[in-house]
Amino acid sequence: MISKSEIKTLLDEEPRFNDITCSLQSVPKLPKALLKETRETVAIARKFNKEVVRPYALELDLKMHADPDYLPYDFVEKANDWGFYTMWLPRVFGGRGYSAPTMAPFSEELASACLGMANLVGVHYLGVSSLAATLNTRMIHKIFQDTVNGEKTGQPCLISTAITEPGAGTDVEEVELVDKADLSCYAEKVKGGYVVNGTKVFISSGHLSTWHILISYSDLGKPSENTVVLAIKTGMEGFSFGRIEKKMGQKGCPASELLFKDCFVPDENVCLDMHQMKFPRSKRAVATALLDDVLAASRAGVGAFGTGVARGAFEEAAAFASETEVEGKLLINHEWAQSMLAEMYKNVTLARGAYVETNYAIGLYGTTKDLLSKPMYYYSKFVPQFWIDKVIAPLLKKPFLTQMARKNRFKTISEKDQQLTSGMGSMAKFAGTDAGVKNCQMALEMMGQTGLRHDHRMEKLLRDSKLLQIYEGTNQLNRLNLFKCMVARNIPQAKVFEED
Repeated sequence: MISKSEIKTLLDEEPRFNDITCSLQSVPKLPKALLKETRETVAIARKFNKEVVRPYALELDLKMHADPDYLPYDFVEKANDWGFYTMWLPRVFGGRGYSAPTMAPFSEELASACLGMANLVGVHYLGVSSLAATLNTRMIHKIFQDTVNGEKTGQPCLISTAITEPGAGTDVEEVELVDKADLSCYAEKVKGGYVVNGTKVFISSGHLSTWHILISYSDLGKPSENTVVLAIKTGMEGFSFGRIEKKMGQKGCPASELLFKDCFVPDENVCLDMHQMKFPRSKRAVATALLDDVLAASRAGVGAFGTGVARGAFEEAAAFASETEVEGKLLINHEWAQSMLAEMYKNVTLARGAYVETNYAIGLYGTTKDLLSKPMYYYSKFVPQFWIDKVIAPLLKKPFLTQMARKNRFKTISEKDQQLTSGMGSMAKFAGTDAGVKNCQMALEMMGQTGLRHDHRMEKLLRDSKLLQIYEGTNQLNRLNLFKCMVARNIPQAKVFEED
């Protein structure tokens, strides 16, 4: 009927079969214990929502509304007590070692109750991802150890990512756009390190973080080839906090201004310098890989946030409809209300499918590929801690391990795999956040003015979800990024990101 060569040829045509069936391919390869892990993290999130988030969500929102400079240290300490800031750090670096794909369902659960508090946990892992993407094992070990020690001592050590600038927002997230951006944060090379001058803005959890992974440039004329990643610790001379943004939503998670004035960063705090390391690919290609690695995973996480908001709106509307009478019968027994609830549930399910499929793609082609292989997975789970501490941990401080990790990553990663994971991440991001906003609007439409007074929870969900659409870039940019990836894979002759 059909030969093996014909099957291969036909399935390699666009859309490639492997690209559209990531979950089908992943399931046989994934460790069976990953399902148990995921179930456990979701259960933990539900318990935390019941005991901490739901009783406190509106109170925190009102506090932040009354005093925009209020910092929710109390919640951060509570999350730290529950182990959330080390939960997804690998055991080799001192963390609890939960697998990366389990974080997205966990994030959906938290976001279904309060997106601001979910972000106070999730954005820490954006910093973790930004640091991990540099593959600087010495700095990763140092900063992760600080986070682990912060959990033990009860003094939380969070990590932020500092990338957005006053004149450069979403364009710093695409190598094709960064050279056209109005950048001002300049890292000047000096003897023994760098001197940084400039400002970073809208940095989530900035005021609450101990470490800040700064994305800066040693040449503002050609930033795509001169990226420098620096680790800045709160309290360093020349570094200070500016204002806290007055946000309309996600009030619980502060967005900070970071100020650098002749801030000296020693060589030991340089996580990545394009000019000090030899890479098997061009500097521009390395910068692209770094961004794609971080954004593919983080945008899937934002998609999970959006899905959580969509689910929270659906649950609020369903509860309201179950207890509110209209024209002599419960609202939930009206056919029009049932249709709206069904549409909202559909939005939740499709949004969840988008971020789950993205996680499968990242596991097949992205940063978690090696970690999710069965031998590596079980080794990382069951290797004795004394072996990690005595044998593996000391090696992490050796320069050769960083060089080996970078050579392996940047040599083996393919541009097509980058395009797939980056595009899927963008899709998950706008699919989830669009669903969140849409469901909030539908819920308010169903609930009317009575619903607006329904503990004020629906109005808060809508504000949170609208802000989510601009978190990590606008949805328009994510659609353009997805189109760019489609073009790169399907239509080589087409052009994207034109000069205009």
